[in-house]
Amino acid sequence: MEMEKEEGEKGEEKKEVKKEGKQEESLLKELCGEDTKLHDVLSNYLYINPLTAISSKDLATLIVEAEKSGDYKQAVDKAIFEAAQNPDASERYITLIQNLVQKSIPAMEQKKEEAEKAGLTDQAVLLGRRVENRRFVNERAEDIICIASKYYNERLIESEENVKREARKEAVKEAERKELGKARLEKEEREARKVERKGAGREEKREAEKQDKREELAGEERKEKLKGAIKKAEREEQRIGEMEKAEREARKRKRGGN
Repeated sequence: MEMEKEEGEKGEEKKEVKKEGKQEESLLKELCGEDTKLHDVLSNYLYINPLTAISSKDLATLIVEAEKSGDYKQAVDKAIFEAAQNPDASERYITLIQNLVQKSIPAMEQKKEEAEKAGLTDQAVLLGRRVENRRFVNERAEDIICIASKYYNERLIESEENVKREARKEAVKEAERKELGKARLEKEEREARKVERKGAGREEKREAEKQDKREELAGEERKEKLKGAIKKAEREEQRIGEMEKAEREARKRKRGGN
């Protein structure tokens, strides 16, 4: 499930619910229930990865920029996300979101009229749909914040789980890289000693061969130890995965009971 750019509007993202796995797509449907209109509108306003998709600028800055450009989309996205993270301030955010979408409607209606006069039917229809969606956001701001709060809470938990999972994978890969580098270095040292001992005496050769053998045995021991650590990490990953799944199911049951 991923969000794409909204057609015909520069810099604006049309955040359609796409496949990042059926789990994410079903989450929004689960939260919206039979309210298909709410689902359709929210599929254009909620992000799968809000921390990377939503502007990092503070909301006040985005509002100032929106008032200058007439494009309020980023400000609305930010306001919805902040509202979802601050349930105690929901009334303030409801009023703010309503004000922002109300300000965005006149300019969009004007663009729609211009498109109609120019005979750009498809563009006019698209703009008309956006006007309708913004009016819906204005009317249902409280419901939108409620759903966004549950949706983003789940997405942020899963995002944190993914970050930790990738860190664990990277730790295993780093251990493998270190072992490979050490084995390569030891092999180079053994090859260097072979060259050095060509002119050496019998005793020196025997001692060098013993050193080679000790290193080879130590390398084999490290490999076996690494294999054991990898298997342990795989078992732990499976345990964590099962635990995360159980926690997701528990959160889903809790959402259903609210």
